Amino acid sequence: MENVVRTKVTQGGRIVIPAEMRRRLGIEVGEDVSIALDGESLRIVTQKESIKRAQELVRKLIPEDVSLVDELIADRRREAANE
Repeated sequence: MENVVRTKVTQGGRIVIPAEMRRRLGIEVGEDVSIALDGESLRIVTQKESIKRAQELVRKLIPEDVSLVDELIADRRREAANE
């Protein structure tokens, strides 16, 4: 495993993420992160990375010539016309 750093779990279950790792991941003080169990390990993901991954997954499901924004606007206009 590369870039392994030992740290301790402190009072209240806190774990310090070393500064160099925070810099490489772009984690700022006060930023929200997600923590997930990955087998017997913990995985920490920034909110920005989670959003990026979700967008990539959705992009794979939507044809390139389809605009979800345009479809949403058209749906809203149809609903408004039916009121």
